[in-house]
Amino acid sequence: MTIITCLNEAREFVQQISKGRKRRTVALTGAGISTDSGIPDFRSPGGIWSKRQPVQYQDFVEFEESRLEDWDRRFEMLDFFRKARPNEAHKALTALAENDRLDLLVTQNVDGMHQASGFPEDRLIEIHGNSTYATCLSCDQHAKLEDQRPTVEAGRSPRCSRCGGLLKAAVISFGQQMPEEDLLKAAVAAEECDLFLVLGSSLVVQPAAHLPVMAVQAGAELVILNREDTPLDSIASTVIRTPLAQTFSGFH
Repeated sequence: MTIITCLNEAREFVQQISKGRKRRTVALTGAGISTDSGIPDFRSPGGIWSKRQPVQYQDFVEFEESRLEDWDRRFEMLDFFRKARPNEAHKALTALAENDRLDLLVTQNVDGMHQASGFPEDRLIEIHGNSTYATCLSCDQHAKLEDQRPTVEAGRSPRCSRCGGLLKAAVISFGQQMPEEDLLKAAVAAEECDLFLVLGSSLVVQPAAHLPVMAVQAGAELVILNREDTPLDSIASTVIRTPLAQTFSGFH
C-alpha cells in the first residue's frame, strides 16, 4: 500500500486516471467530497445527527409529531444545500463520466451535488436517496421541498397533491428498505470493475462500505481518497490523504 500525503503527488496520481489506460472504473463518494462545498458531515461530532436523533421510518409513517420533526430537519439541511456549489472533485467525476472513464458512481450523499455538477443520471446511484426533493410514499409522485414549508409551519405534515398520500423527503430513513435494484446494480459493477475509487467516505456505513471489498475480492485495484483512516486502507493499493477539492484542482 502506498500512502500519498503530498498534494502535488496526489494531483499527478489522479491525472493518470484520465490519461492512463482505460479501465472499467466505479467510484463511491461520501460526505467528505461535499465538505469543501460548504456542506457539513452531518454524522460527525457536532453535526445534526449528534444533536437530534434520526427519525425512524416506522415512526414517520405512524406519528404526526415524528413527521413534523423530520420535515423540520429536512428544511435545515436544505438551507445548506442551497448555498452549496459543486467543487473540483464533483466536477472531476463528471468529466471522467463524460469521457467514458467512469462507468458508475455510487454516492452515499443526499445533497444533489453530483446532479448539480452535470453528472449523467444513468451512471449515478444515490444509495441513501436524495434530500433535495420529496416523494409520495403511496404513488411516488415527486414534489418540491420548499412548497411544503407553509404546511409544516402550520403544524401539519404535507400530503401528495395527486393521491393524498404522505410526502417524505426522498432519503432512505433508518428502518426503511433500501432500493434493491440499485444495490444489485452497484454490486455487479463493483465485481466487474478494474478500478474502484473511494472519495470522502469513512467506509463504516453498510451496505456501501462492502462494495470496495467486493471489488478487491474480484481482482480490482482499490484507491481510497480520504483525509482520515478507513477500515479498508489495508486492502487498498493507494491511499491519498490530501483535500479532495485541491487534489482535483486543474483536473482534465
